[in-house]
Amino acid sequence: MKSAARAAESHPALRALARGGYVASGIVHVLVGVIALAVARGWRGESDQAGALTAIAEVPAGFLALWALSVLLWALGAYHAIHGVAARIGNRSKRWARRAAEWGQAVVFIVMGGLAAAVALGARPDTEQSAESAGRGVLSFSGGPFLLAAAGIAIGIGGVSFIVMGARRSFRQRVDLPSGAAGRWISGLGSFGFMAKGLALIVICVLVCAAAVRGEPRLVSALDGAIRSLRELPAGPALVALVGIGFISYGVFCGFRARYAEL
Repeated sequence: MKSAARAAESHPALRALARGGYVASGIVHVLVGVIALAVARGWRGESDQAGALTAIAEVPAGFLALWALSVLLWALGAYHAIHGVAARIGNRSKRWARRAAEWGQAVVFIVMGGLAAAVALGARPDTEQSAESAGRGVLSFSGGPFLLAAAGIAIGIGGVSFIVMGARRSFRQRVDLPSGAAGRWISGLGSFGFMAKGLALIVICVLVCAAAVRGEPRLVSALDGAIRSLRELPAGPALVALVGIGFISYGVFCGFRARYAEL
């Protein structure tokens, strides 16, 4: 199985498509960042991946662009799933931690690709309504508040991980950046972008945990709700603008990652 996975991950076509997947992810993040900047100024559109993909659908031949994005994102997801099997790591605990991380990324990219395909087919998903419905379903179970709180804490751990990766720039272990000013500039984009994504995830964590404590599914939010909750805080518009710039930075970094990622 490992030999087949290693043969698959080294195939030039899959690697080329996976690099294109980083570009696709970057485009989505840049659009989310631009929408967040508009929300900071009072706009009331969806400031999440669904909103970004819907914006693409509304331009001429947007459905073709969405299908291209979905294929590239699926390819990147497939690469991470295969790499989770093929990765050469001696220590057993580290091997499974690496696999979990790779498979987690695979799920994220495959779901994002599926969302792009759904929008291309005419769907207009409401992530906030979906998040609230999911929260209501979890809270209906015995012990549901504990399950929902656990989910929120897991999201928060992911947010902290993003912030730590951004602050320590540990993401550089997976990219072969050029030396000199260009490498430092690209690394700075990635650092700021990772920390901005981490902040957004921590806000989602707080909202989900609040929903668990109060038993109110309406408090469960996705990225759009997190950004709007940030805007309600003191200096909220500035915070939302900062997150928007961070998402744009992360998106641009993804474009460079497509070129310099060690696949």
